[in-house]
Amino acid sequence: MPELTERQRTILLFLIRDYIETAQPVGSKRLVERFRLGLSPATVRNEMSALTEMGYLRQPHTSAGRVPTEEGYRVFVGHMMSKAELPESVQNTISHQFFQASPDVDQWMTLAASVLAHQSQGVSLVTAPHAETIRFKHVELISTQGRQVLMVMVMEGGEVKQQILTLAEPVTQTRLTQVATRLNSLLAGLALDAIAALSSRADALEQDIITLMVQDMKRTSESISGEFYTDGLTNVLSEPEFAETDEARWAMRLFEERSTLQGLLARASTNSSVGALQVLIGGEGGWEELRQCSMVIARYGVPGLATGTLGVLGPMRMSYARTIPTVRYVAGLLSNLVNDNINSE
Repeated sequence: MPELTERQRTILLFLIRDYIETAQPVGSKRLVERFRLGLSPATVRNEMSALTEMGYLRQPHTSAGRVPTEEGYRVFVGHMMSKAELPESVQNTISHQFFQASPDVDQWMTLAASVLAHQSQGVSLVTAPHAETIRFKHVELISTQGRQVLMVMVMEGGEVKQQILTLAEPVTQTRLTQVATRLNSLLAGLALDAIAALSSRADALEQDIITLMVQDMKRTSESISGEFYTDGLTNVLSEPEFAETDEARWAMRLFEERSTLQGLLARASTNSSVGALQVLIGGEGGWEELRQCSMVIARYGVPGLATGTLGVLGPMRMSYARTIPTVRYVAGLLSNLVNDNINSE
């Protein structure tokens, strides 16, 4: 793309800011009056024409003002990445909400999704922290009925798995407790291969339980991410971009299909590092699902131990100045919580 002069960049940034707030094409007279540019409307109009020719703006109708293109938004986002900050009062409010929540991963994720949706007025997407190397922490075995036993297994990083086991024969709760105690002592902190190797040192019942534990840990290890949380689906459906029937139908389908949203988040965060923030605008030419949207995402957690991903999905006209620092701040909070949770184990 052609280089922008300082005046062109200023006009472009102010135009996008106005368009984000109003969803209406922006004219030169409005820019001059609202932002006191110290330029004549004719001068601004000429610069807007140049920006249109360069591909940063487009003109929906002959007599209308201009609206930003994807390239225009990229300039705006590049500016916001270093400039946008979350007000200290908002940071304190969010931090206080997490402080009041119980030390439970599910509550943290639910709260994170709610905070992101509220602050950004977009659709929030959050995955629970997922251990990069699955390690066993603790197991409980609870007799339920006959040969059926509830196994509750906790991995390092806080991930919890539950399943009903059917044993070869009924076993008393006392015996199950003994088995759980021995396995917790024998296997704590071990990964899959090490646990499987120790199976030969266990008795028949313990071997059965270990086999089922290993199978469950393998499924967890092979999954894309932890549990998925989302909020704010109604926020974007009320935006004028999706007022037309076809657009509303497309948006409804995208925003309400959790598996699609989870897949988008997983694909977008592949190979990204903890703390890194990405902004995808209009699908970046290769994401058909996002052709009318933008997504701001970040990874959080402790590298090498447990990580998750969070983000906000909305129209290209989303408030980047609010969404970018919110995603960055909540990701930092969750990283600290995951780190504290791991260190307290």
